[in-house]
Amino acid sequence: MRIAILATLTVSALSRPALAQFTLEQARSYPYPTELTAAPSGSRIAWAFNEQGRRNLYVAEGPTFAARQLTQYDRDDGQELTSVAVSANGRWVVYVRGGDHGSNWDDALPVNVGSNPVPPKVQIFSAPFEGGDPKPIGDGDEPVVSPRSDVVAFVKGGQIWTAPIDGSAPAKQLFSVRGEASDPRWSPDGSRLAFVADRTDHAFIGVFTNDSTAVTWLAPAFARDRSPRWSPDGRRIAFVRLPGAGGAPDSLLPPRVNPWEIWTADATTGAAQRLWKSRETLVGSVPTTDGGTNLAWAASDRVVFLSYQDGWPHLYSVPAAGGAALLLTPGRYMAEHIALSADRRWLLFAGNTGADSLDIDRRHIVRVPVDRAAPEVMTPGSGLEWNPAITGDGGTLVFISATPQRPPLPAAMPFTPRAAVRTLGADRIPSDFPTGLVTPRQVVFRSADGLTIHGQLFEPKGGKSRKPAVVYVHGGPPRQMLLGWHYSDYYSNAYALNQYLASRGFVVLSVNYRLGIGYGYDFHQPPNAGARGAAEYRDIQAAAAYLRSLPQVDAGRIGIYGGSYGGYLTALALARNSDVFAAGVDIHGVHDWSTYSRAFERQRYEQSPDADTALATAWRSSPVSSVGSWKSPVLLIHGDDDRNVRFSQSTDLVRRLAAAGVRFETLVIPDDTHHFLRHANIVTVDNATAGFLERQLQPGTTTDTRATGHQ
Repeated sequence: MRIAILATLTVSALSRPALAQFTLEQARSYPYPTELTAAPSGSRIAWAFNEQGRRNLYVAEGPTFAARQLTQYDRDDGQELTSVAVSANGRWVVYVRGGDHGSNWDDALPVNVGSNPVPPKVQIFSAPFEGGDPKPIGDGDEPVVSPRSDVVAFVKGGQIWTAPIDGSAPAKQLFSVRGEASDPRWSPDGSRLAFVADRTDHAFIGVFTNDSTAVTWLAPAFARDRSPRWSPDGRRIAFVRLPGAGGAPDSLLPPRVNPWEIWTADATTGAAQRLWKSRETLVGSVPTTDGGTNLAWAASDRVVFLSYQDGWPHLYSVPAAGGAALLLTPGRYMAEHIALSADRRWLLFAGNTGADSLDIDRRHIVRVPVDRAAPEVMTPGSGLEWNPAITGDGGTLVFISATPQRPPLPAAMPFTPRAAVRTLGADRIPSDFPTGLVTPRQVVFRSADGLTIHGQLFEPKGGKSRKPAVVYVHGGPPRQMLLGWHYSDYYSNAYALNQYLASRGFVVLSVNYRLGIGYGYDFHQPPNAGARGAAEYRDIQAAAAYLRSLPQVDAGRIGIYGGSYGGYLTALALARNSDVFAAGVDIHGVHDWSTYSRAFERQRYEQSPDADTALATAWRSSPVSSVGSWKSPVLLIHGDDDRNVRFSQSTDLVRRLAAAGVRFETLVIPDDTHHFLRHANIVTVDNATAGFLERQLQPGTTTDTRATGHQ
């Protein structure tokens, strides 16, 4: 047994000159755009670029939309830029710097990837659109700019604060309420503020007017209310209502119906009535795809929302005066990254739809009017597009665009289907970014129980006829890997690593296993999955079987890697099928479901009727339950400020593997999170992953490893 703490591991780019066309550092050198947003008026837009860890804001303005760097952060310090917004008058760009906003907990706490004695803060800034130094607004999160463009409201310490947008005066607490205040929303005229007051087992929607007027509570009930949305005239508010917490403990193993309703209330009196009620079925439950219910108050006095009720996450609209809900996006595809135009007449979204049968594994921008079912694909073709917005003047559609070869960039086109597209900021792609990337091929195969599974196959160019292979398993699990660069920076990193592995002579299969999105409700919410039985593992076995069927694959040299939920399935594969998977890399995976959820903790006299059975099922669904049959070597990687999967999940597994005599190596990243916010740490993790797979599956590969450990 070899236990090692890997300090650095750099794979030599020269070890296999016939295949190694680029280094991993080159593959990871691309700038990654996020937070693309448009001003409510005019043609000004802004976004964030992550350039090898140096995160900065960029802006552009029509008609030329020439990209211009706005901020000057020059270090790879792990401080992300989020909540980017342009003021209504176009003069200011507001943003949050710091935190880990993709986490399950502590997302607004500082991230100190540099292990500095004085940690950075999570702060709100404003920067003049025309240029100039950013101005600190205050410590906090969730900023929203007033429609008057004069002040910013934000959340700090569970209360709502405000500050002048130009930073001319210190921030002050706007009011104080019981519970945790969040989701501030300005009225259209900027005179009032709606918000959510979360009081643990229930939540209210409140409306603040001024210091001398009591907060108006909208139809307070034994319920959890959320997502306040103002009507265009500022007289009413729509919101989502869910049942309050409590009741007798329910069974843990069967899936539960989670019903919800849409209510509308008078913003002055608080009087409210129910507008729409979901079906009390599994498909009618609160949607769990991007944006959840995606509630908005649109033009023509219609309220729009997303529901899974017909088996796909689709958009609907209902008259605010009452009536039947209208399905706006019929078809076998999903809608996500949903935006409402400034005039509230159009819904924009990214959908896996189009004339090409391969589009189910892509994303294209689709527009649909809010009052009729007339969706149009705006960006057809073999590329991928997401994160749409319309400029405030209504003339230009902006979005993020990529191809299988070109990494993501902001793009703009006239708000007309199939119009010419121009990319923004292409000069930020380094000159040595690889040009020899493969185009992943869609493959479809069946799991042992007959379920159709999609994957993307990365096939190396040249080299020996019988090649080693790797199954890549995404995390989430509500994710879908695509036929090109991904709309998540975490999975774009995986795409780059898969490309690099292909260049090193590996056949790589990225598998879209059940529990993922893009293929309908039954695929997204299958029975007996996860802690309820790990049914999705059949799809990982099917992926390995598919690779073994390929004449170019050496069936004795198949590895596996993945992060988060992909780390869990990697560990499960090695524990259950070391006869199939010769080696693996488990990146911050879940290893023991029985300790992962509080649902298994005894907290009251009453217990779930199937508590014992559910606990036993969770244990059997966990990699730790099968350590006795784990034979293949593994590399375990985890950041110890992980806010999605507890670091203890890997600490526990290390002890078990050591006791069982399993060969393993470890890589610990101090003070970084689940998302490895420091670019240098991502490169370290990727190099370690590629290096381990090469050493285990391609004997004779030259690596430069500096490690400490013992036999």
